Amino acid sequence: MGLRPGRLLVWVAALAAPVLCRAEDARQFVQRAVQSELAKDRDDHSRWIYFETDRKDARSVKQWVAETREGSLRRVIELNGQPVPEAEQQSKMDAYVRDTGARSKQRKNEQHDDQQAEELLNLLPQAFIWTNQGANGKLTLLHFKPNPDFHPPDIEARVFAAMEGDMAVDTEQLRIASLKGRMIRDVLLLGGWVGRLNAGGTFNVERRETGNRIWQIVETHVHIQGHALIFKTISEQEDDVKSEFKQLENSTTLQQAAQELMKEGK
Repeated sequence: MGLRPGRLLVWVAALAAPVLCRAEDARQFVQRAVQSELAKDRDDHSRWIYFETDRKDARSVKQWVAETREGSLRRVIELNGQPVPEAEQQSKMDAYVRDTGARSKQRKNEQHDDQQAEELLNLLPQAFIWTNQGANGKLTLLHFKPNPDFHPPDIEARVFAAMEGDMAVDTEQLRIASLKGRMIRDVLLLGGWVGRLNAGGTFNVERRETGNRIWQIVETHVHIQGHALIFKTISEQEDDVKSEFKQLENSTTLQQAAQELMKEGK
């Protein structure tokens, strides 16, 4: 589908103050939250190494990932349930380090995803009707549902705006802890001529603090089904879990990242 939900939804975040229920309505609160989250994202230049288990449709991978200014380097240790020999792990990393074209393509894809995420984040106040659900310990809880007066500008926004769900926020640090949603209506692609995405699809994003007031996505679960023209199945099925975060120096090169990755276990 090209929707990249795991990245799209990662920035649906950040709240601004625990006085939501008193001083302002939920929509105004979300508007300030959007501005706050975008600012925090711009200021975060941290790089990380982490372990990832990613299952997408029929493909599964277990890997260590290291983020650098030159791109994200991956050490794949298991592919579709089969262990990858250590020599092959090293050779694939070496090939990526030498391949400037692959790194350039990766950076462009990441820039596109970030831009798309920012655009959708800016739509939050208008796309949904927000209500404050109170507090649960240090978390502030918000519920969202589609705004019938909102007119999505593109297909991605139409899918996004067909969701209803809940958001939990750490009010001490004003960062998102979880975001869960469900498609409550079918979404027709080009009026149904191209295809449709079925109601009932779900997403769940979990985040936590991995460093000094730095938050990361630790789990992404997306399950959306539909049909395209001539009954072809449209499927976005992904379960991605990240763990064992360690912060890297911002100056870490790809060659140094490869050395660090080979030191990791599993």
